[in-house]
Parts: sequence; structure tokens; C-alpha cells
Amino acid sequence: MKVKKSLFSFSLEEMRDYLTEHQFSRFSADQIFNWVYKKLVFDLDGWSNVSKKIKEHFLEHIDLSLPKIVWNGLSEDGTRKFLTRFSDGQTVENVAIPGKDRLTICLSSQVGCAIGCVFCHTGTMGLKRNLGSGEIIGQFLSITKWLKENVGEDVRFTNVVYMGQGEPLHNFANVKQATKLLLEDKGIGLGQRRITLSTSGLVHQIEKLGDFPPVNIAISLHASHDNIRTELMPINKIYDLKRLFSAIKKIPLKAYRRITYEYILIDGLNDRLEDIEGLDYLLNSRESKINIIPFNEYPESAFKRPSPEKIRWFQKELLDRGYITTVRVTMGKDILAACGQLKSELEKPNLWKKEQIMA
Repeated sequence: MKVKKSLFSFSLEEMRDYLTEHQFSRFSADQIFNWVYKKLVFDLDGWSNVSKKIKEHFLEHIDLSLPKIVWNGLSEDGTRKFLTRFSDGQTVENVAIPGKDRLTICLSSQVGCAIGCVFCHTGTMGLKRNLGSGEIIGQFLSITKWLKENVGEDVRFTNVVYMGQGEPLHNFANVKQATKLLLEDKGIGLGQRRITLSTSGLVHQIEKLGDFPPVNIAISLHASHDNIRTELMPINKIYDLKRLFSAIKKIPLKAYRRITYEYILIDGLNDRLEDIEGLDYLLNSRESKINIIPFNEYPESAFKRPSPEKIRWFQKELLDRGYITTVRVTMGKDILAACGQLKSELEKPNLWKKEQIMA
């Protein structure tokens, strides 16, 4: 049986071409995008200015399904966590993170993750499958619709981070297409600076970022010495720091853009002076921003969070060396929605294998 293409995977130009190919008006694509992305009307009966023939065609040939929100939890700090289910029954978790003058959605790019970072709660479940671009956009639309219906009509996401389940660059083509859709003016219409792509360091895919929409890039670094990074991130066995930074230097940065380096701070492991000196050796302060993420403890975790004093010291040492250095405020900790804590209640084996990473 032929698999239907998701309505939410079409770019505007692709939709125009599809309609033309099937002898419909190209202009109807703009009307459809307005109904779907501006008005959040997903019932075709509501598309009052779209022809009956187009709607009949879509019902027969296009996948119109959105992922379903099957659970949500509200943290005491206002963070909301969602369990989102796709048509095949697989689930991912998403987080809506409030901030000053912004609301950020954390999108998943895969069901599970193959990278197997030992500090990451998601990494214990292994990789189930990649998400299609329509499923990635579907998360955004389903949760936006839920918030408007249950929180307030004026609620809208201002920022997107690919920091949910999965390694985005391990699903390069679908994440690239989804990002184009997020940027589409007549669609969701976010700005380039409002989207952040986070990667653990897939070198062969980082080298392709010149062919990716110019959004913010965040590198999950987490250690400045190979032995510690390998302990934390098995991918470092394949792509060590030398290879990683060789690829990073090839990323085309727009003027005044910096690469953000995510650094999860773990008590007694990577929070020493020699770790700071290692960062100073690896990074260029004019092109780098360091985001310190104090480790979020979760059930069965072997690591501990550093003391507040140690966190402040680590930040000050980097600031004194000229680096823009922030400490991520932990949000959603009480509902396991904080960074590294996303994990569906499914099977738990770590499926990290070299051939999965290279796929």
C-alpha cells in the first residue's frame, strides 16, 4: 500500500507544484497554508475558500493526521511537558518552556536516540526510528493548538530548539525540511535566530551544514579532554575533539553569530580548573558562547549536580577569560522535563552502535 505524504511535510512551493501537477490552482496552496499554519484549522470542512475537489483529493491521497497529545504535566515553574503519540503508536516527549517575552518549544527529531550519552535520560531507551518532517512539524502544531484551546488564544511559540529526543543531524534530511517549514513566511514564519539546532557532534553531517538553513548552532561538548568526553559520549570514540573542531571550523557563520557550546557540569568529573583550561585551548572567545548546564539528576543516575558555589566559580573563570558564559536555569525538574531528562516510558536498552551513527 502506498504511504501517503503528510500535509505538514510540504513546503509552500512543493504544495504549489503538487496542486499544479494534479490540475488544481497553484494559488490554493497559499490558502491552504493560511488555514493550517496561521489559523490552525485542520478540519477540511473549515477551509471555506478551498475547492471541494481539492479537499476530496486530499482526503484520499494526503495524510492529514496530526500527532495526538496523550498526556501533559505542568511544572511549578510554568514549564509544560507533553507526551505526543504518532499514528504508529510511537511516542516522544516535548517541552514548552516559558521565559521573559518568549515561549520555547523543545522538538524531538527521533523516537529515542542512538547516541547513548551516559548522562542523558533519553539515551537509555535507544533509537526506535527517525521522525518524518511532517511529524516534527506536527509536534509544533498539535501543542500550539492544545495551548490555544487550554491556556489562552494568544499563546504562541516564539522559539524552537531541537533539543528533545534524538540527534537532529542523525535525521538530517527530515530536520532540514522541517526547519524550512518553520522559517516559511506564509507558514509558521519564525526567524532564523529563533531556531536552534543542537548536535552531539556528527562530523560528517556538521560538514553539510552549509546546505542547511542558517539557524543557530549548538554543539553538545560537555568535556574539553577526549578521555572524559568519551566516557560521557560514546560518539567521541569515532569523532574525537580534533576531528570535531576541524568540522566546526567549516560551519559558515553569519556576521556576529556565535556557536553555542553546551557544557553539562557534573560534580567531580568535568568541573575542574584543567577543564576550564581545556575549553580555553579549544575555543575562540569571539566566535563562541558557553552554556553551562548543571547536571539534572534523575532516578538511577550515577552522576551528581555540582554545588551552587562550584557552578558560580566555573562560570566566573570562563567570564574572566573573555567568554560569554551563561548558566542554564533548570526548569521543569519536578516533572522530569529538564535538559537530559526526556524519556518515554518504553523499552530501555542502549542501542548505540557505530553503524547507526554513520547511517
